Amino acid sequence: MPNVVENYDVVIIGAGHAGCEAALASARLGLNTIVFTVSVDSIALMPCNPNIGGTSKGHLVRELDALGGEMGKNIDKTFIQSKMLNKSKGPAVHSLRAQADKQDYTREMRKTLENTDNLTVRQGEVAEIVVEDGVIKGVKTVSGATYYARSVVLATGVYLKAKCIYGDVFQYTGPNGLMAANHLTDSLIKNEIKMRRFKTGTPARVDKRTVDFSKMEEQFGDERVVPFSFSTDPESVQKEQVSCWLTYTNEETHKIIKENINRSPLFSGMIEGTGPRYCPSIEDKVVKFADKNRHQVFIEPEGLYTNEMYLGGMSSSLPEDVQYAMYHTVPGLENAKIVRNAYAIEYDCIEYGQLLPNLEFKNIKGLFSAGQFNGSSGYEEAAAQGIIAGINAARFVQNKESIILDRSQAYIGVLIDDLVTKESHEPYRMMTSRAEYRLLLRQDNADLRLTKIGYEVGLVSEERYKYVCEKERLIEEEVKRLENYKVGAARENQEILEKLGTTPLKTATTLGELIRRPELNYDLIKELDKDRKELPYDVIEQVNINIKYNGYIERQKKQVKNFKKLENKKIPEDFDYKKVKSLRIEAVQKLEFYRPVNIGQASRISGVSPADISVLLIYMEQMNRKH
Repeated sequence: MPNVVENYDVVIIGAGHAGCEAALASARLGLNTIVFTVSVDSIALMPCNPNIGGTSKGHLVRELDALGGEMGKNIDKTFIQSKMLNKSKGPAVHSLRAQADKQDYTREMRKTLENTDNLTVRQGEVAEIVVEDGVIKGVKTVSGATYYARSVVLATGVYLKAKCIYGDVFQYTGPNGLMAANHLTDSLIKNEIKMRRFKTGTPARVDKRTVDFSKMEEQFGDERVVPFSFSTDPESVQKEQVSCWLTYTNEETHKIIKENINRSPLFSGMIEGTGPRYCPSIEDKVVKFADKNRHQVFIEPEGLYTNEMYLGGMSSSLPEDVQYAMYHTVPGLENAKIVRNAYAIEYDCIEYGQLLPNLEFKNIKGLFSAGQFNGSSGYEEAAAQGIIAGINAARFVQNKESIILDRSQAYIGVLIDDLVTKESHEPYRMMTSRAEYRLLLRQDNADLRLTKIGYEVGLVSEERYKYVCEKERLIEEEVKRLENYKVGAARENQEILEKLGTTPLKTATTLGELIRRPELNYDLIKELDKDRKELPYDVIEQVNINIKYNGYIERQKKQVKNFKKLENKKIPEDFDYKKVKSLRIEAVQKLEFYRPVNIGQASRISGVSPADISVLLIYMEQMNRKH
């Protein structure tokens, strides 16, 4: 019998957070795109925590938005509580985090996909990739249908040969009992893609009616909500918010876990996959942090129209009876009824070292990869990779150069660079500490850093781009004015300063110098500023930060200049490291394995020392002179 055959420019495998961004980017760039999902009801599913953003993850979402992505817009439409984290610290680590209505989030993203031109949504399991002479040609589904394409993005999440486990119960399903994708791994291995097994986990969901909130601390959202998307009108997101709640485990909880640790599949050897170090299960925490007599548990609503509550901080794969026993020791959860058991999920993903910085496979042209399949964890990390993979898959078809963000441009650059140059043996999680230039890569200036790139790619409108250019001009003008505007030591000025609780002036000084005082800021010195014009809030915020942290910002800019020098020293694709005398054997092996595209990337490979980089630079310089 004849099988279905269709032709597309780009095929996306998977419609989770990575797949959605990849599909939207490709289709919006005018490419005929099809996205496959094992279930159309699981588009942009949030199988674990019911929130978007958080420390460093909020940065990723805002960068994604500045490039023209969808996640920020979607959470702005569907959040039920919003909070700016780390407000007591400096602006480099401020991060937005919002609780989502899970069903709403999925529904809205599905609606966006289904109403995007050039995009076909298709329920079906992809079983094979079609490769000829090292070039991707398309995919085949389990039904035998062939979808030819000029580029393909793998965004399979946690579905490949997925296995859900708690106690000695295991089911071969994806998250939330959804169908696993059991065929594609074999085809990838056949095409010499190296695979490995990772795991992640999720806590139980309990019935809100059985929770005693009087024993917990109520956690409120911000009075004034800051939207995720730079294109969302801030007034449109001010609304009544729901509360989250905080409680703690105790020594009784830990005793139950320790007594049953031999029944945990994590410790009995039933789970082979490696889990995320920075998001451990409760049994992991109790074993690894034995000195701690309690751990935080956040009780978070899963949506406005459900009584399911998420027990953040208590993910587990312990047996059902142990789950009940340990949850019932937590204040407020003594009578909690479980709606869904906690479980661990194991899945196939790729070994490190197989991708180029544009997220294309080194050995298969036109095949790109994004999300948890690349060995990362988290919705935000997935979406950030998704938009880059989608853009580059589209540009591959258009014969355009790939878009690669470096570590000095974006958290997205740090994330992807770490994934392609570092030996990761556990699911990768983004953290502010991973970004060397984090004072420059703040969540508040993501639009100033990346909108131009989004516009040049074709995902940002001209109107949006012009607004950002105007914003940039206003910031520069106002900073310059304040750095030159002098105020004298006149009595009226001294009185204002006294009222503000700061040292009086001995001689004339600039408003910029006053703003740099720890106790002052742009708003507080208003009375001293006779020439002040009305400016938008987002401009004022940038002016204040740029002046206050000027010394640190300038220092980081100098560091970035040195960093860029190494990034700009390209290494030829066919470079033979064996010819470089004085390179250590380990360095040769690592450089041959990773095939870095520039000296900067080479310098970040584990096992390549600064001395090796010096040898490499001298050799390349001699080569250039000869040529």
